[in-house]
Amino acid sequence: MAKLRFQMVGEAFKKQPLDVPTPSERPSEFFAKYVFNKAKMQKYLPKEAYDKMMDVIDNGAPLDRPTADMVAEGMKKWAMELGVTHCTHWFQPLTDTTAEKHDAFVEHNGKGGMIERFEGKSLVQQEPDASSFPSGGIRSTFEARGYSAWDPTSPVFVIGDTLLIPTVFISYTGEALDYKTPLLKSLRAVNEAATAVVRYFNPEVKKVISNLGWEQEYFLIDEGLYSARPDLLLTGRTLMGHSSAKDQQMDDHYFGAIPERVAAFMKDLEIQALELGIPCKTRHNEVAPNQFELAPIYEEMNLAIDHNMLIMSLMKKVARKHGFRCLLHEKPFDGVNGSGKHNNWSLATDTGILLHAPGKDDLSNLRFVTFVVETLMGVYKHNGLLKASIMSATNAHRLGGHEAPPVIVSSFLGRQLTEILNHLENSSDDTIAIVGKAGLKLDIPSIPELLIDNTDRNRTSPFAFTGNRFEFRAPGSEANCASAMIALNSAVAEALVSFKKRVDAMIAGGKEKNAAIIAVLREDIKECKPIRFDGNGYSDEWKVEAERRGLDVETSCPVIFDRYLDEASIQMFESLNVMTRKELEARNEIKWETYTKKVQIEARIFGDLSINHIIPQVVGYQTKLAENVAALKSILPAEQFKDLAASNLALISEIAERIKAIEEGCTALTEARKVANKIEGARERAISYHDTVAPLMTEIRYHIDKLEAKVDDEVWTLPKYREMLFMR
Repeated sequence: MAKLRFQMVGEAFKKQPLDVPTPSERPSEFFAKYVFNKAKMQKYLPKEAYDKMMDVIDNGAPLDRPTADMVAEGMKKWAMELGVTHCTHWFQPLTDTTAEKHDAFVEHNGKGGMIERFEGKSLVQQEPDASSFPSGGIRSTFEARGYSAWDPTSPVFVIGDTLLIPTVFISYTGEALDYKTPLLKSLRAVNEAATAVVRYFNPEVKKVISNLGWEQEYFLIDEGLYSARPDLLLTGRTLMGHSSAKDQQMDDHYFGAIPERVAAFMKDLEIQALELGIPCKTRHNEVAPNQFELAPIYEEMNLAIDHNMLIMSLMKKVARKHGFRCLLHEKPFDGVNGSGKHNNWSLATDTGILLHAPGKDDLSNLRFVTFVVETLMGVYKHNGLLKASIMSATNAHRLGGHEAPPVIVSSFLGRQLTEILNHLENSSDDTIAIVGKAGLKLDIPSIPELLIDNTDRNRTSPFAFTGNRFEFRAPGSEANCASAMIALNSAVAEALVSFKKRVDAMIAGGKEKNAAIIAVLREDIKECKPIRFDGNGYSDEWKVEAERRGLDVETSCPVIFDRYLDEASIQMFESLNVMTRKELEARNEIKWETYTKKVQIEARIFGDLSINHIIPQVVGYQTKLAENVAALKSILPAEQFKDLAASNLALISEIAERIKAIEEGCTALTEARKVANKIEGARERAISYHDTVAPLMTEIRYHIDKLEAKVDDEVWTLPKYREMLFMR
């Protein structure tokens, strides 16, 4: 009966009208409708304030309070025309979510009434309670003061009746309590370091911009079935569940026709995203059933990350409107493709893309190779840190499988770029020949000539060069992109600073500029060679080879976090003024505590489901089998009974053995939690949860999943994979 009820809920959602807004305008006409962008600034701000804001946004100039007051007045006028009544500072605490506290546009007018007021002081600075967010010991519970401060480089936007202002979030003593603060510092560091280097090739360059294009993977599940799975509801993933007879093995879902109900959700989501200035570009079915992907046009990194945090929130809201729940967990279903968030990273100047190789002249080619090699240097020197930047209790379920990057950071370059670097390393010839796209003609007259890239793609590489960018494929689907980008920006900035220092020393010693650049490149090509790997990252041979090369091959999530506190990591972050030792130590405390809490919650839910759901259902089914055996024995001759009841007797025996294993396992699971909880240090406690608690759940799950395949379908009340993965 329970199963039928859940199925009926799903059918009811299917029959709902697809209430999707259909704007009469083209997307280009309603794009950024609810964003206070440069066009809105020009319309609603005095020229003096507009010019000042352009200087702040484009050149990093300081924002004075009189200008802030003028900007706030213009914002208020624009927002109130849209029906806005409240404002909030919108920030990204160390929870991988966003936070907001809404304040109304109202003040006393001194005459017993109210007036709408929004001034520069409310725009620029607010004071959230800093003691209630993770701080890693930076703030005690009784030390509550913290500040949020407006980030003018990310546009203010409107959702519903509220004006949302992107901000940084810091403690009373100045330490960063968010992702945006160190991200902005890392962007400044890579800008300064890269600009200094690119001026070897083009002295006119004013700045270097870090661009990001994220690809957001996600699952949709019928809301009725979601509500019937306590594990999904509370952890974001199924802690138990037998694989479906059919899942992704036919490869028929990937890039398949998008189901009508899902397409309606996607359309609704895209309209709302476009209105908020998020440039949605691509949508498609992903590998696993009910898995999909959304990707935007590339943007400046700070804005791209804000947009990704916003799109994840929108996905959850719009999904419920269409009778779905959006799952952003990296591995909501065992045995099928997990969800990542590929981060396509590139550098550009105010004159062009740094990682684009035109192949027309030696200077452009040398510039291209310089930035590729120094990116590889940063990744090589801090490969363990980059792995730590994307590791989490949830992403650990996805990484290392044959459907996601391995837990070893390496970089795929492709044949042509590999040959160029090998040539520079081993030859005295300083020329760099880069061939553009070649033509490929098919023996079909109606098909036009194809332009073939000069490199293939390697989906097993965590950090692959894919044309004019590097694709960091390891970040998890529900993570804040900023974590990985802070580490990557900083590593590349450090490599570029070192590169310029050594080149300048050679030039000062009398070496010609280009010769000095090539000489330093040769050194770096040799040093970072261990990070380059074009083969199968899934293979066991690669694990052995990677360890031989000196790459970080650690697989324990809590231990991987140690890389943040390596002296090399601390020195890098502090020298670039991105994060201090104190901030890094605090963030690691949060990482270890978060890991422990997530596994702890899973273990508690797992034990509850096992003892209060699974065992009673299975015992009830076992009783029915026993009653059936007793009835057969009472009416059949002994020989016939022995023959006909053999299978039931064997099943009864198997059920009893598996129930015993589950009960003993759950007892051991509780004891392991108790032992781990008594450990004082956050790191050691997290390691105990990783080494003792998590493996027990895997062992118990094995028996539960076997029982699911044996027990009567009507008895098993938890929705099964075949139902959750194939709802439309």
